[in-house]
Amino acid sequence: MNQFPVLLVEDDPTLREALTETLRLAGYDVLTAGDGTVALQVLDSSAVAAIVTDYQMAPMDGYELLRQVREQYPQLPVLLMTAHGTIEHAVRSMAEGATDYIVKPFSAQSLIDKLQAVIPGVPASSDLVAEDPLTLNLLEIARKVAPSETTVLLTGESGTGKEVFAQFIHQQSRRADGPFVAINCAAIPENMLEAVLFGHEKGAFTGAHQVRAGKFEQAQGGTLLLDEISEMDINLQAKLLRVLQEKEVERIGSHRSIPLDVRVIATTNRNLRKQIETGKFREDLYYRLSIFPIELPPLRQRPGDIEPLAQHFIAECRRTSDTPLQFCDEAINRLRTHDWPGNVRELHNTLQRAAILCAGGVIRARDLYFESTPGASAATPTNAAVTHLSVSTATGSGAFNERRLHDNLQSVEHQLVVDALAAGDGSRKKAAEILGISPRTLRYKIARLRDAGVSVPGGRHAVASA
Repeated sequence: MNQFPVLLVEDDPTLREALTETLRLAGYDVLTAGDGTVALQVLDSSAVAAIVTDYQMAPMDGYELLRQVREQYPQLPVLLMTAHGTIEHAVRSMAEGATDYIVKPFSAQSLIDKLQAVIPGVPASSDLVAEDPLTLNLLEIARKVAPSETTVLLTGESGTGKEVFAQFIHQQSRRADGPFVAINCAAIPENMLEAVLFGHEKGAFTGAHQVRAGKFEQAQGGTLLLDEISEMDINLQAKLLRVLQEKEVERIGSHRSIPLDVRVIATTNRNLRKQIETGKFREDLYYRLSIFPIELPPLRQRPGDIEPLAQHFIAECRRTSDTPLQFCDEAINRLRTHDWPGNVRELHNTLQRAAILCAGGVIRARDLYFESTPGASAATPTNAAVTHLSVSTATGSGAFNERRLHDNLQSVEHQLVVDALAAGDGSRKKAAEILGISPRTLRYKIARLRDAGVSVPGGRHAVASA
C-alpha cells in the first residue's frame, strides 16, 4: 500500500468516522479534515497520496477546495463525493480537474475501487523506484502517453531521471519490443553529430571508409532518445526538423530517402523558451518536440523518493560487497534533510562513497560525504564533515594508525582508494571493481599514494591479484 496517507474531508462527524474506518480496514493511513480550510492546513504540513472530499461543506466547500488544490498541487488525485441530486456539481468539478467522483450513497467496496483507480502506481513491469505522490502522478501521465506515437519532451534539472522516464515510456509503449536508442547531443562534437544521427555513405567525407547507418535508422521500429537536445547546433536543428516533419532521412553523401518508423523523445535541462529568445534554439523545432511536455521536479521536491532510492542504490552496492549493508536512522534523516542540488545522480554517488567509507556494514551519518556544490543549503554538510571521519590502517603488529582526512577532494580520493583496498583484503582487482575504475587507473592512484607517503593496505591476495 502507498506509504502516504489519504486525506478524507467530510463535515459530518459520524460519516467521517465511518469512512475513516472503511479506508483503514482497506490498508490506508488516513488524515481527516472537517472542511476545505482545515484540509489546506493539513496539506501544508503533510504529504498525501490522494484527497477524498465531500462537495457540500462550509465554510469552504469541495469545489473551492478542488480549485485551490489544483493551483497548489496540480498532480494530486482528488475523488469527489456528491449526493445523487447534485451530480451536475460533480460534472462541473470534473471540468475543473477532479480526478473522479462517486455518488452517495455508495458501498465501502465502491469507495475502495474508486480510490485505487485514482491513486497512481508503478506498473509491475517497470524497474522504476518511486513512492512520492508527485513522482507517481508523473509516471501515470507518462504511462498514458506511452501507447501513442506522440513526441515527448522531458525537461528538468540534471540528474532528475529524464532518461529513466524515457525508457519507461518506451517500455510501456507498443514499441517495447523494438530498440531503444539514446544519443547525448552534448557529448558528440558538432562536426560529428550530423553523421551519427543521420548516417553516411562510404567516401562522404574524410574518414568515412564504409557505409554507416545513423541513430535514426538504428531506432527503426522503436524509440530514439535525443538527450540534451538544447546543445545541438542551430544549423543542425533545421535538418533535424525536416527529418521529423518528413519522417524520412538521407545519409550524408546519399540522395536516397529512407522512410522512418521511429518514435522520438527529447530531453533538456535548459529553458528552451529562453534559448529561443536568445536565438540558440529554433522555435519551430521546439513546437515539433514539445507536443507532450513533461517536467520532472528536482529530488528536493519529491522527498518521498529519497529513502526508497537510497535503499535501491545500496542494494546495488551489496552485489559487489561481501558485507550486508544497512542504514542507521541518523543516516536516513541526514539524507532526507539534504537539498540534493545534483538530484538522483548526486544521491547515487553519495551512497557509493558511503558504502566504501562505512564500517561493519552500517552506514552512519558520518559516512555521508556530500559534494560541495554552489547553491547548496548552508545547513548541508560539505567536505568539512568528512574531516571528522577517522581512518585506520592496519600495521604488522595489528595496531592502528589514525589520520584525519583533509578538507579537500584529493585526500577524499586517497581515502576511498585506501578503504577499497582494505575492503578487498588488499586485492587490486577487487578494489578496482569497488571503485568502478580500471586496474591500470588504480595502479596509477596507488603510486601517487605511495609518493605522498600514504601506507597502502596489503592482504593475502595482494601479490596474486595485483
